[in-house]
Amino acid sequence: MHPEWILGGVMVAALVLYALLGGADFGGGVWDLLASGPRKKEQRELIEKVIGPIWEANHVWLILVVVLLFTAFPPAFAAISIALHVPLTLFLLGVVFRGSAFSFRSYDSRKDRRQKRWGFVFSLASVIAPVLLGMIVGAVASGRIRVASGVVTSGFFAPWLSVFPLMVGLFALALFAFLAAVYLTNEATEPALVDDFRRRALVSGGVVAALALASFAASFEGAPLIREGLTDHPITWPLHLTTGISATAAFFGLWTRRFRLARFAAAAQVTLILIGWAASQYPFLVVPDVTLAGAAANPRTLRLLVWILGVGFVLLFPSLYLLFRVFGSGRAGAATDGAGAHEEE
Repeated sequence: MHPEWILGGVMVAALVLYALLGGADFGGGVWDLLASGPRKKEQRELIEKVIGPIWEANHVWLILVVVLLFTAFPPAFAAISIALHVPLTLFLLGVVFRGSAFSFRSYDSRKDRRQKRWGFVFSLASVIAPVLLGMIVGAVASGRIRVASGVVTSGFFAPWLSVFPLMVGLFALALFAFLAAVYLTNEATEPALVDDFRRRALVSGGVVAALALASFAASFEGAPLIREGLTDHPITWPLHLTTGISATAAFFGLWTRRFRLARFAAAAQVTLILIGWAASQYPFLVVPDVTLAGAAANPRTLRLLVWILGVGFVLLFPSLYLLFRVFGSGRAGAATDGAGAHEEE
């Protein structure tokens, strides 16, 4: 296998992990903003408890994607960072404001008005950042970023300020919110809180389906090459089928209160969506002018990166396992007990 294929696959896998972990944290911020009803305070406390200990570690996957893109595929990195420097900068600001606000809110006085303001900043940034991230992905896939002789010729606003990137951004927001709600049904131990997030998961799952159709409809004009990849590529139809099965299983698990099934199925749904996007875009890194093979760095550099990744993963995965084991085992056990109680009912 060519090293650029391996590194491209690692970037897709890292994006999947970022969506499953960091994306769910963004979704938690969405539900923090939309907390309502008599248990509004308890909803926010559960969200803070769940994402608090380990949420910053989830950004390691996005950092890995950026480093690999910069090192292994420098022409693609240059095209994306130049054409999309405005939404990329806004996204990074959103991540910084979100992290700072979450920390200040967590350690500030609970009765202080400023604590509520920090909570609003955290929630608002959690909504804006995933929309921008989705718009960046939509712009890369749209074919509106044009590169001639290594120079971006399409401007700094036209590629991402159009209907298709906006639809993808809203789709990403809804998908992260759905994933977070499903996770929170597993994390909550009080039946009333479980029901709160179960309802939110069902509603947001319906919004995900609607926005998926809207994004596909927008792709006919906004991203024709991706639309062809979604419909004509031989591997995409099996992916569509398995994605549909996963989505159906997630709804079935939520409806019948089999929350562990819903969590597994929702994670599979998100994974398959991202793999389907990557398959439909192949062989392009930036549609339509930058390909995986054309943007690859020197073969010696690529081979060295593959070896470095192998050594790095030996160190990274045990560390992350220990982190999740130490800070997540207690909550996971409680969540399983809570889900099991509902299943018995």
